[in-house]
Parts: sequence; structure tokens; C-alpha cells
Amino acid sequence: MKQWISIWFALLVWPVAGLAGDYADTDVEMKLVRVSDHVYYVQGKAGVATANEGFISNASVIVTDEGVVLFDALGTPSLANKLLGLIREVTDKPIKKVVVSHYHADHIYGLQVFKEQGAEIIAPAGAEIYINSPNAKNRLEERRVSLYPWVDENTHVVAPDRYVQKSLKFTLGGVEFEATHLGDAHSDADMMLYILPDKVLLSGDIIFEGRVPFVGSANTKNWLRTLQQLETDNIRALIPGHGPAASDPQKAISLTREYLAYLRETMGTAVSELVPFDEAYAEADWSAFESLPAFDEANRRNAYQVYLSMEAELLGQ
Repeated sequence: MKQWISIWFALLVWPVAGLAGDYADTDVEMKLVRVSDHVYYVQGKAGVATANEGFISNASVIVTDEGVVLFDALGTPSLANKLLGLIREVTDKPIKKVVVSHYHADHIYGLQVFKEQGAEIIAPAGAEIYINSPNAKNRLEERRVSLYPWVDENTHVVAPDRYVQKSLKFTLGGVEFEATHLGDAHSDADMMLYILPDKVLLSGDIIFEGRVPFVGSANTKNWLRTLQQLETDNIRALIPGHGPAASDPQKAISLTREYLAYLRETMGTAVSELVPFDEAYAEADWSAFESLPAFDEANRRNAYQVYLSMEAELLGQ
């Protein structure tokens, strides 16, 4: 009889234990920081995409009386699982929605954890360009090597349940949200989320606080235009895609805007005057930005991408 009781008990608890072992443990330091009545966030460490076990981006958590809304999902399922544990220390409410700022690997590989919790995944229209591209497949294959075991053969790209064309307003637990589609700026499709009662803006990667942004193949012309038009009068706090929350939103916006403007000015002048990239880069004055985190890793690549894009703009492509 005791043997049967032991077997029954093992079968009862086995699924729970199996569920806990689905994702490799991560030892990175992660702290849920509260910035307003409803809004928390975790901050990744500045660095290249595979540094700090992939924890280089931010994710925000909005806790309401009826459930939880997340903004972005971190760069590995293991990180997302750790975030879920932190959320459970604050609330037992269900994970209702995940609003995705954009489909870059460091923000999306954790989506499957929250999808398993029953969350609705919401993303900007245009994200399907990345999802259906060879780049999405190639990046995942690369991360299964460079971020193993936190990204492995069970990691997959989760497609959205809903695409936002222009804007989306919704209310959960008495808290009003407004998601705004920004077009192709930092990526093929970018989106911000504003929490109205808290006056907190979650900006994704169109704004970087205190560090050099990663430009990649971004449309820097649209990105710069978006930052120039962004209203900050009603924003008390801003949580960027990378770096600490900014209590002075205008200052955070200004840093990213000034960096992009300088890239476009210097590389644009070089292109128009037929100056080779290496020469243009060497002659540029980077002193205003060279002390910022990620400068050494990102700046030269950023400048080269902007140089190429300015060539394309000049040729009308």
C-alpha cells in the first residue's frame, strides 16, 4: 500500500517538476524595479547581444487588479522564466498580454514562456517581415549556439496573435493603455506603449538611455523624425529598450536623437563629398559619445550602416 501511495504521489508532482525543468537555469542578476503605481521593469546589462547570458535588454511589467501586461519578453526563454518568477513574487494575477516593441532577438525569444501562460501577443504591423525572413531563421540558429543552453532546439519565434496598424487602446483592471505604431524606425516595425494613469512611456529601442544604440539596418531617417516629433510634456518616466529608466524623458530622447543626427550628418557629408568610409570615420569627432557604454562594440558598425544607407538615399533607392 505504501508503495502505491509513493507511486501515486510521484505521478502527481511529476508534471510540476517537469515544467520547472523546461528551461535552463540562468544565474544573471535580475531585479524587478518599481517606477510607478503599476509599472515595474527589469534592466539588462549594456553589451553585445550574447553578453550576460543574453540579458542585455529591458522588459516592463504592468500589474493591474485583473491581470498583468508585459512590454517585451527578453532574449531567452530562461530569462523570461526568471522574470515570471519575479512577477509571481509581486502578484498572482494572470499574464494577460505581451506588447512587443519590435521583433529583434533580444526582445522576443522569451515570448514562448508567456504564451504558455495564456498571454495574448500583440505586435506592430510589419513585424511579419522579420518573422517570415531568412534572417529570423538564421539568427535563431546562431543563438542556439552562442546562447546555449538558454536558447536551444525548443526555442522558437512566437508569432503575434494581433497586429497593430496605427494605434491600440485598451483597459485592464481600470488601467488605460495606448500602443502606438511608429513604422520602420529601429526595425521593420516599432511600437511604444503608454500607461495613461502612471504617465509612463515604454519606448522600446527607438530610445536608449545612457548608451550607444544599435542601428543595424534601421531606417535612421524615420527614426530621427520620430524622435523629433515625440511629445514629452505628459511623460513622468520613460523606460527605454536598453538602459535605466529615465526620470528626465527629454534628456533620454535628446541623447539618442543627437547621436543619430550626428551619424547622419557626418556620414551624409562624406557620401556627398565622395570621402571613403574609413577616412570619414577617422576624421569624425566621436568625443561626445565615446565614453558611453557599447560605443566600442557598436559605433563603427553603426557609422558604416548609416554610410551605406546615405549612399542609397543619395541614389534615390
